Amino acid sequence: MGCIGSSQARNEGGARRKKIKKPKPWAHTEPITRAQLMNMREEFWDTAPHYGGQREIWDALRAAAEAELTLAQTIIDSAGVIVQTRDLTLCWDERGARYELPRYVLSEPTNLIREQGQ
Repeated sequence: MGCIGSSQARNEGGARRKKIKKPKPWAHTEPITRAQLMNMREEFWDTAPHYGGQREIWDALRAAAEAELTLAQTIIDSAGVIVQTRDLTLCWDERGARYELPRYVLSEPTNLIREQGQ
């Protein structure tokens, strides 16, 4: 018997589903600009699928990384992504493929150089 007010939801297969959260604040090894950060992100998303896993899962992870938290949770749940770390830095698909996301695709560093007009 389970509790009626369980804090973790279950997916269709009955497995527990982790709620995702924003990553903890972090600093890049050296201050970078928003343009540099965007280039790093674009390079990661362009090359990540070549290291394994399914293209559809990579696409879902990218969409979740770029979305607000509530929408990101829906995307992750719909794609069948198994979240190991709640900040999405480590996930798995239903076939057992591993997906590691660097912090820079999930949030901005604390030492981001703010350009004028931002």
